[in-house]
Amino acid sequence: MSTALDGIRVIDMTHNQAGPACAQILGFLGADVIKLEEPKAGDVARRNMADSDDDSLFFLILNANKRSLTLDLKSDEGKALFKKLVAESDVLTENFSPGALARLGLGYDVLKENNPGLIYATIKGFGTYGPYADFKSFEPIAQAMGGAMAVTGVPDGPPTYVWPSIGDSGTGMHLAIGILAALQ
Repeated sequence: MSTALDGIRVIDMTHNQAGPACAQILGFLGADVIKLEEPKAGDVARRNMADSDDDSLFFLILNANKRSLTLDLKSDEGKALFKKLVAESDVLTENFSPGALARLGLGYDVLKENNPGLIYATIKGFGTYGPYADFKSFEPIAQAMGGAMAVTGVPDGPPTYVWPSIGDSGTGMHLAIGILAALQ
C-alpha cells in the first residue's frame, strides 16, 4: 500500500519538541525521515527528563518512525557527506540557533547549490528577521512573550506555565503543513 509521502526523504536536524514533532508526522505520512545528530551528545531531548541512562521517553515519543545518522558537521568529511545526503533529499528541517548552519558553511545558499529543489524548513522562535531574530526561544519563552502565561494560574499569582506545550507542538504542526504545501 502506498502512502502520501512515498519517495520523499526528510533530513531531520531538529531537537527538543517542535521540529521532531513535525518530522515525525511526515514520517507517519510515509516519508523516509533521517534524524541527523552530532556524534558527541545528539539531541538534548535524549537526556531531558530521562529516568535512566537510556534515551528519555520524551525523546522516544517524538522520534518514532525515523532512521538515525550521526555526522560531525565541523569536519570536512562530515560536511561532504552531509552535502551528498542533501543532494538526495527533498526536505531539510532544522531548529538550530539563528545562523548556526551558515556559520558551518552549510546555510541555505550553499545547500540550494547541491539541491535546487530542496525544501529548507526552519523553526526559529522569533523568526528569521526583525528585532528579536537573533534570540533563542523555547516553549516557556514563547508562552511568556505570547501572553499565555499571563492568563493562567491563580488570581494575583505569578505567571504560570501551560501544560501541554502547545507552542512547540503547534509550531511543529504548522511547519509540517507548510512542508506539505511546498511539496504539493
